[in-house]
Amino acid sequence: MIIEVKVPTPGESITEVELANWLVANGDLVRRNQDLAEIESDKATLSLTAPESGKLEIVVEAGSTVKVNAIACRIDTSVEVPDVEEDSPEEAASEETPAEKVAAKPAGKAPGKEAQEAPAAAPTGMKSTPLARSKMEAEGLSAEEVLKGLRKLSSREVDAVLDLRAGGGVGSSIAAERDIERERMSNLRRQLSKRLVQVKNETAMLTTFNEVDMSALMALRSKYQDAFVKKYGYKVGLISFFLKAAAQVLLKRPMVNSMLDGEEILTPNYVDISVAMQGPKGLMVPVIRDVHSKGLAAIEGDMKSLADKVRSGKVSLEEMSGGTFTLTNGGVFGSMLSTPLINPPQSAILGMHNIVERPVAINGKVEIRPMMYVALSYDHRLIDGKDSVGFLVDVKKRIEDPLALLTGDREPGAVLLDV
Repeated sequence: MIIEVKVPTPGESITEVELANWLVANGDLVRRNQDLAEIESDKATLSLTAPESGKLEIVVEAGSTVKVNAIACRIDTSVEVPDVEEDSPEEAASEETPAEKVAAKPAGKAPGKEAQEAPAAAPTGMKSTPLARSKMEAEGLSAEEVLKGLRKLSSREVDAVLDLRAGGGVGSSIAAERDIERERMSNLRRQLSKRLVQVKNETAMLTTFNEVDMSALMALRSKYQDAFVKKYGYKVGLISFFLKAAAQVLLKRPMVNSMLDGEEILTPNYVDISVAMQGPKGLMVPVIRDVHSKGLAAIEGDMKSLADKVRSGKVSLEEMSGGTFTLTNGGVFGSMLSTPLINPPQSAILGMHNIVERPVAINGKVEIRPMMYVALSYDHRLIDGKDSVGFLVDVKKRIEDPLALLTGDREPGAVLLDV
């Protein structure tokens, strides 16, 4: 029986997608629920999976733009696919070291042919750390899928290795070769480009800045990090504190959490924050729901789960839709200051930056403190200066005195004494 596998729909408003690349070859035997290809839409990367086991016939070439529900491939289910035994030779071979694999080769092969085939066998015999193997097993990733997620090697990298092996520096062969690589933009990147231009042309975007003394928060995190890891199994990051602080202030200043819909202003009574994360396919912005009602442990848990999905390319369209506000952290790349672009249809975005020890005036004395610049870009059509500047001041207050995350705008002593 021949089964037609059609291109899935990523969302109601999307009619075309790009079949980015096939994970299997034409004529391969595939198993039910096996990932066959990666499909890129305007908003997310999806997987094309096999509904049944059988022999694959590819209909659409990689890199092609196709309509939703078009036939991507066919599977002949009459072809029997052997089951993979737990101790199959293929799996046993994957556990062998390169030396063992060489020893296990048939003696009849010519030395020249063996030398030519050795590079092709390298990915199978590639060594990995126990942590890497456990992560791949948890996410259902093979070594080949991980390697495919990396950037391709060019002759530059090969020349660099040869030059270093020969004892040279940067090497003359790299300088002599002047190549220009040409690569077609993906649907995801094209849509991102359109959205960035849209923000620039269709919003009255302004950015306001402030600086935050991170001393108290870093001391608190350092003091309780071990206890936190012991209880929850993962560390708490600085971003989670900013997410919690931003959510509290967004409820206090709802206009920063609002968005324009034509001539109407939409103001949610909840806070869903989009968090910019870097993945193999580029920048993704998954959403943490109901941040205002969650504790730091739950926020950090959601962050960890979404980050793992972004890294493995498994984040769904639903998980990237519906945010009311965005947080981005350029500090992880060393950024000192930036003006982040609004993520439409939202009206504001908070930018974190790197932490640098700088001299600051504290009670009339100069002290060295770990300082971070923060930025809020906002649509001035909807958000006035009072709310934008006040938002950063309120976030700054909660980060510089983390107890304010428990007591809000009231002093901890006043809360204790109920005055």
